[in-house]
Amino acid sequence: MKDVVIFDGTCNFCTRSVNFILRHETKPDFAFAPLQSPAGVRLLRQFNFDPEDARTFVLISGGVAYVKSEAAIRISRSFRGGWKLLSAVRFIPRPLRDWAYDVFARNRYRWFGRVETCMVPTPELAARFMHE
Repeated sequence: MKDVVIFDGTCNFCTRSVNFILRHETKPDFAFAPLQSPAGVRLLRQFNFDPEDARTFVLISGGVAYVKSEAAIRISRSFRGGWKLLSAVRFIPRPLRDWAYDVFARNRYRWFGRVETCMVPTPELAARFMHE
């Protein structure tokens, strides 16, 4: 199975983050599942997360679920060029990184807004998105 990014499909920032990953990844290593989709719910439950209480995105890689700043760091390692340097935040102690992540996550709807329905990928990208 490809690495899977489970994201909040109604969060404008989260959707922009998925688009950022798609634009900057070195190769198409990731599949994506909105947490509102049957695939997202199934994967969250499989890794013991409550789909009703999803406050972070989840990266599933090698059979392990990563969340918060660790998920972001692992994803950024797959970026091209200078964007790969984003992974340097791993040198900041995890409690501080995750505290900042939690503050951001709590405010993401207020700062960036939300939509009623999940993003619809272009036909070229549809195969990379899991829905069922």
